[in-house]
Amino acid sequence: MAEFPEGAPCWVDAMFTDVEAAKAFYSDVLGWTFGEASSQYGNYTQAYSDGKAVAAVVPPMPGAEAPSQWCLYFASPDAAATAEKIKAAGGELMMEPMQVGTFGTMAIAKEPSGAVFGVWQPGEHRGFEKLGEPGAYAWAEVYTREPATADAFLSQVFPYGAQKIEFGDDPETAGMDFKIFSIGGKDNPVLGRMKMGDEFPPEIPSYIQVYFAVQDCDVAVAKAKKHGGALHFGPMDSPFGRFAALTDQQGAAFAVIDPTNTSGEMPQMSDA
Repeated sequence: MAEFPEGAPCWVDAMFTDVEAAKAFYSDVLGWTFGEASSQYGNYTQAYSDGKAVAAVVPPMPGAEAPSQWCLYFASPDAAATAEKIKAAGGELMMEPMQVGTFGTMAIAKEPSGAVFGVWQPGEHRGFEKLGEPGAYAWAEVYTREPATADAFLSQVFPYGAQKIEFGDDPETAGMDFKIFSIGGKDNPVLGRMKMGDEFPPEIPSYIQVYFAVQDCDVAVAKAKKHGGALHFGPMDSPFGRFAALTDQQGAAFAVIDPTNTSGEMPQMSDA
């Protein structure tokens, strides 16, 4: 499969106290199957869609108290060099670059406004084997209360170009601040950035919202709720697809989108 360019989302995983419950949840909601847990790597367990690797789940390290959450990894040709860029741009390294056997090298970081993300330098494990189709990663957005801080950081660390969505005079979108970051030109968008408004409780920190593609947004939402998940937004129609924001039964936030079910015209964008 094609290599992921520097700065492109290339993998996603999540830590769950109850891995078996997470597997049951996502196998029904997203149609995933799961491989064998790798005891050598903390019982890291890959998830598959149509036999292709799309994500992974893992229990917390012994003694670690961490909330369940999805972590998005950005591709890097040199994780150590990216780590230095992260520090120079005001970010924080939560885990220094670490080689994971022959699979690759990873690091975990936090951008200055608080969103946690990963860096992945591929070895044998290249990343997503399927993208944008039902059951696979589709998109991601950085949600932050400090958009200027996050924007400056992202542009310093990764080779991004940026465009801002122009919302016009629609009162429903008044005050919205949304940017799209791209690699190698505006025709290759890889990441969104959304300013968090008053609708977000103050205790919710900056985070990265990961979107998974589904065949039917409403069916996926119903399945998530059946398994103890919660609906926070939507389902809503958009020019990008019908989507909804959820948390699973262990509190990990994610979104589902049916990219084939689009509505309305694409928004106007300007260089940022």
